[in-house]
Amino acid sequence: MNVQVAVNGYGVIGKRVADAVRAMPDMDLVGVADVATDWRVRTATERGIPVFAGTTPAGAAMVQAGMPVSGTLAELLAQVDVVVDTTPKKVAATNLESYREAGVKAVFQGGEAHATTGHSFVAQANYATALGRDTTRVVSCNTTSIVRVLGALQDADLLSRARGVLIRRATDPGESHQGGIMNTMVPEGSIPSHQGPDARTVLPELDVVTMAAKASHTQTHNHYWTLQLTRPASREEVLDALRAAPRIAFIRMADGLTALNTTVELMRDLGRPRGDMWEVGVWEDVLTVEGDEAYLTYQVYNEAIVVPETIDAIRALAGTVTDGATSIKMTDEAMGMRREFLPAPVWATTD
Repeated sequence: MNVQVAVNGYGVIGKRVADAVRAMPDMDLVGVADVATDWRVRTATERGIPVFAGTTPAGAAMVQAGMPVSGTLAELLAQVDVVVDTTPKKVAATNLESYREAGVKAVFQGGEAHATTGHSFVAQANYATALGRDTTRVVSCNTTSIVRVLGALQDADLLSRARGVLIRRATDPGESHQGGIMNTMVPEGSIPSHQGPDARTVLPELDVVTMAAKASHTQTHNHYWTLQLTRPASREEVLDALRAAPRIAFIRMADGLTALNTTVELMRDLGRPRGDMWEVGVWEDVLTVEGDEAYLTYQVYNEAIVVPETIDAIRALAGTVTDGATSIKMTDEAMGMRREFLPAPVWATTD
């Protein structure tokens, strides 16, 4: 029987998770819950997704606004095996007790503290430890990228330590009219920034330090990494380690993909839903290796990168797929994940 899934919160992440669940052959989306009556939630009803009221006052407002309401959040929870909570930061933790009372397993997002669930999740790193749990937390977009990329090098016994600088987008594109940073850059007030310690909730042995700043753009995050390798290595060895890992795809300056917005445009031209990039986009022709040091930069599409991880987390909690690699393959095939966004140029195949 398919896993019955609910999504609580139909915003930036929630709507993407809902679409991904609907694309999975082994899952059914029973419905979504929210408290709003604006265009975002109305699009769910237009797309034939049952909408439930997240609270009693929200239900009354929805009815008054003429929205079809399929029931309450409690009624939705009574029909599902797993709920994905994509409500705003710090709100989600207040929902945990309701999920426990309903006997429903719950996947939280990276805005919540690790202590909320006692388990943080990235599929390629620790799928097995989430099997059968009642709750887990899919780490944030930036932390997900760190675990994917640095974890790949760690798995290849190439990584000794990593020091990274993160240039973060100021706000999501759909919310840029509500505020944000203009004509400046704002460094985080402490070193390390929270992403490095957060990555260690998934990879405890990872030697990583991160520094971060918010910049005045809305399209994706950008990472820069200086890596101390365990030994002198070739550039191709480092690339091979990244190629062996799931959900890392290469982009190239040589193809004209020279800025964050060009990659976003490429996703649109490839027909990606909402222009999403679920993979970490690593600039292949920028990656440099000198002896036992490597330097690389990559792009993180913050609105989408955690969606495949969330799908795998659903399977892990439900226990329907016990092997992480199998779940990853199922998710990636259903979503159309890629290893290369464009065919490799001649120079990349004849070295």
